[in-house]
Amino acid sequence: MGRLFGTDGVRGVANADLTAELALGLSVAAAHVLAEAGTFEGHRPTAVVGRDPRASGEFLEAAVVAGLASAGVDVLRVGVLPTPAVAYLTGALGADLGVMLSASHNPMPDNGIKFFARGGHKLADELEDRIESVYEEHRSGEPWDRPTGEGVGRVRTYDEGFDNYVAHLIGVLPNRLDGLKVVLDEAHGAASRVSPEAFARAGADVVTIGADPDGLNINDNCGSTHMDQLRAAVVEHGADLGIAHDGDADRCLAVDAQGDDIDGDQILAVLALGLREAEGLRKNTVVATVMSNLGFKLAMEREGIELVQTAVGDRYVLESMKNEGYALGGEQSGHVIILDHATTGDGTLTGLMLAARVAATGRSLADLVSVMDRLPQVLINVPDVDRSRVGTSPELAAAVADAERELGSTGRVLLRPSGTEPLVRVMVEAADTDQARSVASRLADVVKSALG
Repeated sequence: MGRLFGTDGVRGVANADLTAELALGLSVAAAHVLAEAGTFEGHRPTAVVGRDPRASGEFLEAAVVAGLASAGVDVLRVGVLPTPAVAYLTGALGADLGVMLSASHNPMPDNGIKFFARGGHKLADELEDRIESVYEEHRSGEPWDRPTGEGVGRVRTYDEGFDNYVAHLIGVLPNRLDGLKVVLDEAHGAASRVSPEAFARAGADVVTIGADPDGLNINDNCGSTHMDQLRAAVVEHGADLGIAHDGDADRCLAVDAQGDDIDGDQILAVLALGLREAEGLRKNTVVATVMSNLGFKLAMEREGIELVQTAVGDRYVLESMKNEGYALGGEQSGHVIILDHATTGDGTLTGLMLAARVAATGRSLADLVSVMDRLPQVLINVPDVDRSRVGTSPELAAAVADAERELGSTGRVLLRPSGTEPLVRVMVEAADTDQARSVASRLADVVKSALG
C-alpha cells in the first residue's frame, strides 16, 4: 500500500488492503507510540472508538478495540457516530486517543482508520510516521511488551455519546431554526440519527432522506457525492434549503430552495460574513485551499476579508488555523472547520450554522450565496495512473504550461494526486465553461499518456 497514512488516515478496501490484522497492529502501535511520547504518563489511558455504519466497521472496530485493550488502554465504544462526534467526545471526555473507522465518501467496500490525539485533534504527521514505523517493526515478529492482569484495558459501551454530542451542537447555535423547513440527506451514513435529531431540537421542520443505513448502502446514490435526490426532495417539499452529508458527516454541501447546488466555497462565504458581523472572524481572515474557486477569492477581496490558502486537505486548513489563531476555514468539498466549536470538519454543525444564518437574516439561501459568483470549474479524476510522478513528468509540465498560457489571467490549472485514492485530479477554471472543459479534457488525456 506504500505509506499507510494518507491525508486522512489509513484507507483501503476492507478485508483486502485494510485487514483486521492491520487494524489491530496499528492500534497497538498507536498505544505504544503515544505512551513513548508521554501522553499516558501518570494515569490510566482511555480511548474513544467510533465508526460509520459500514458492515466492515463491525469487525474492524472489534480489532481496534482488542488492540487498544491488549496494550493497556481502556476503551469507550460510542458506536455509530460521525467523525466530528468522535473528535468532540475525545476532547470532552478527556480521552488520550480517539479512533474513527470510516472511509468517508468512498464506496462501501472501502474503510479507514483515523486517529485523534488528546483534545480531539488529528495526530501530527510525525506521530503517524512513528506509528507506521513501529507497526512495521513488530509485524515481522518482534514481540510487543504486553500488560497482564489488571494492566489490560477495560472495554465498555458509552451510549451517552449521542446525547452529549447533540447537546453540544445545539448549545453553540447562535439562534434557533423555527420556521425553516430543511431536507437532510444523510448518505445512509454516520449522521443518520444525529443530524435529524439536532435540526429538530433546534426548531426546524425536518424532512429526512438517506437515513436508513443497513451496512451496505452508505454513499450509494445519495449524500454529498450524489445530490440529485436532495435537489428533487427540496423542490418537492417546498423546503427552504437542503443539507447533504457524506458517510462520516465531516462535510456538508447544500441545496437552495430552487434546487441549485451550494458548495463549500459558497458556504464559507456566507459563514465568513456572518462571523464577521458577530465579531467572531478572528483577524478578519478565512482559510481555504488552493482548490477553492477563484470566485471565492474575488468575493472575499471585495468584502474586505483576508484569504489564506493552503494545500488540499482539511488537516492543512486546520494546521494554519491553529498556528495563526483563525476561526473559520474549509474546502470546496464541504469540509468546514469552525474552530471555536470543533476540532475538525463537522458537517452537521456546518449545516446548522448555515440554516441559522438563513433564519437570522430572513434572507433566502440563494440570496445569501449571491455574495460570490462561481467561475466555471471543471474537475476530472484520472484513475489508474502513477500519481507519484505528477510533479516530475516533463510531458505533463509542458502541457500545463501550454494550458496556463491559453487561460491567461482569467483562469488557472491545478493537478493534484489524490491523498486517499489511486488517481490524479485535474482542475481547470476559466471564464467560459466550454474552454474549461476543453482544457481539462486535454490535460486529462496527457495525464493518462504520461503517467499511465
